[in-house]
Amino acid sequence: MLVKGKITQWDDAKGFGFIQPLLKGERVFLHMTGLQNRSRRPLVGEVVTYSVAKDAQGRLQAQQVTYAGEKRKLKAAKTASRWPLILVLLFAALLVGAVVTAELPLYIPIIYGAMSIVSYLTYWWDKRKALAGQWRIQESTLQLMALLGGWPGALLAQSYLRHKSQKRAFRTVFYLAALANISAVLWLHNQNLLPAQLVVY
Repeated sequence: MLVKGKITQWDDAKGFGFIQPLLKGERVFLHMTGLQNRSRRPLVGEVVTYSVAKDAQGRLQAQQVTYAGEKRKLKAAKTASRWPLILVLLFAALLVGAVVTAELPLYIPIIYGAMSIVSYLTYWWDKRKALAGQWRIQESTLQLMALLGGWPGALLAQSYLRHKSQKRAFRTVFYLAALANISAVLWLHNQNLLPAQLVVY
């Protein structure tokens, strides 16, 4: 069921706001991911058409939001692209091969695995906060985790959780962080600066 309403509140920095139905009913939460046209930022007072769903906490949330005068897009069900998974599996295979041939110490793939798990869970938690309209995890934190070796998990999260997958500026910095991480490991290896094992005191 489609509803017409007016945007009564919008925080562009946080990417969310609220819509008040024109006829009757309580206001609904609007997140930028619910907009069909994300190239245009909402303005307070604009009339929009939307469908209503509930978030993970049972609160009303606007989806498939279109501005007045725009045609509604009928979205086909999206499936996650396979290339992130293929890339991560290929990278994991290269790490394992390097460990088997004694090119890299065992702790390197362990660090990548641990950081990837942390990154994936952090993306998941950040998306939950976004849907609930709560305070978000800073993008710099997500990028730092990618730089420290969590980029494989972050790449999978972007694809399968559909989080941080549309913001071009974020993805550009993310790819640069992943490239910097790989380059740093290769440089340390070529300079024989990677210890054979980690010693924790």
